[in-house]
Amino acid sequence: QVQLVESGGGLVQPGGSLRLSCEASEQYFMIYEMGWYRQAPGKQRELVAELVRGGSPKYADSVKGRFFISRDSGKNAVLMQMNSLKPDDTAVYYCHAILNAADYWGQGTQVTVSS
Repeated sequence: QVQLVESGGGLVQPGGSLRLSCEASEQYFMIYEMGWYRQAPGKQRELVAELVRGGSPKYADSVKGRFFISRDSGKNAVLMQMNSLKPDDTAVYYCHAILNAADYWGQGTQVTVSS
């Protein structure tokens, strides 16, 4: 069982930045994948960015060049830096992890981009 604790959401103006953090209760090296999904009202949950063990970061086309995912060195956590935020980025952001072929989700954190 993996517990995922998210932080860093909030309200930001268009063009602004936020950084999300997701800390896992298990050792990072045991986790196959960690990343972020988001779900806007009336839409399906979609992959935003992910880190897969031994691979390169993967991003949704809509966030490439604006969002950057990285491991938080020294912690069992990943960070996602979100720059040049747009109103379309407004959603609940969920941390996701895969461990031993099982999926785990955080509780979600709201990101609202509005003037």
